Amino acid sequence: MFDGLKDKLSNFREDAEEVAEENAEALDSDEADDGETADGAEADAVEAEAAAAEATAEAEAESEPENAEAEPEGDSESGGGFVSKASSLARGRVVIDEEDLEEPLRELEFALLESDVEMSVAEEILDRIRDDLAGEEKKFTASTGALVEDALRDALLSVIDVDGFDFEDAIADSEKPVTVVFTGVNGVGKTTTIAKLAKRLEDQGYSVVLANGDTYRAGANEQLQEHADELGVKLISHEQGGDPTAVVYDAVEYAEANDVDVVLGDTAGRLHTSSDLMTQLEKLDRVVDPDYTVFVDEAVAGQDAVNRAREFDDAASIDGAILTMADADSQGGAAISVSHVTGKPILFLGTGQGYDDLRKFDPEALVDDLLEDED
Repeated sequence: MFDGLKDKLSNFREDAEEVAEENAEALDSDEADDGETADGAEADAVEAEAAAAEATAEAEAESEPENAEAEPEGDSESGGGFVSKASSLARGRVVIDEEDLEEPLRELEFALLESDVEMSVAEEILDRIRDDLAGEEKKFTASTGALVEDALRDALLSVIDVDGFDFEDAIADSEKPVTVVFTGVNGVGKTTTIAKLAKRLEDQGYSVVLANGDTYRAGANEQLQEHADELGVKLISHEQGGDPTAVVYDAVEYAEANDVDVVLGDTAGRLHTSSDLMTQLEKLDRVVDPDYTVFVDEAVAGQDAVNRAREFDDAASIDGAILTMADADSQGGAAISVSHVTGKPILFLGTGQGYDDLRKFDPEALVDDLLEDED
């Protein structure tokens, strides 16, 4: 899963690590050419010289009048700049310059965009890495690979791990019945995802009723009925062309009368530009007032899924998302981007056609997998 993105992130780690090591080697070589670090004794001399220079600079600063003009910046190369580098070298440390990171960061940006990561999300990741690495004094003795990996991990988590809610905790804590409505475009596996979630909830001890609010698609009742029969749960449905709000409303009344814990309501696949269908969704929200609205789309849709998530959130205020076909997605752009652009969490990933092929979305586990070294 997301193997293409994983490879691209690995390439960045290698490039950035090489830059950091070259920077350290270059500094070491420059000082050696000046005869400052020929051996251990001379390294001690460099440290002493740097300390003396720093002390002199401090003394001069204290003796200068308060209104004295500042030294031109150009002098820092031969004065403070040398002191900083010499002192850093003597302590076994180096400063990673931002300009040294620009080439690997540019390559990472291209790689993220190629993986269908939304542009603003890619920029956020780059800015976070730049802030974490550039201009910071790092130990020579520390693993540069670990340094880069930590920065990359923090950057990825900053865009994936949004403030949200845990779906299963919400079900446990909510007054019953809990009503969940699912929305999205046609053909993304919404109905199958509802059946998977019904199975997952039943395995956790909850009772479930399904509601087919997709009253316009031919065969929708039959498809969801097959899942209901397979799972042994009740399905509430009306004739094709009926009012979807009435279907979900009837399912809620059934749940209340029969002490059913969770209502899972399907809706017609729609685009945000389908004004009639969006009006129906607004009516459903107004009349039924579901506890949660979940957006479903394919992980493999990449940037399209990201754009649709944003549009549906603007139109219907989703509470979270489920991405199907994650097992077939090598790019990972949707999984990286959806939470950031909507501010709403990804709840689950669909990883196959079986009822048990629904994985709870864990941002930290995802990042661990993306950064895992291949054997």
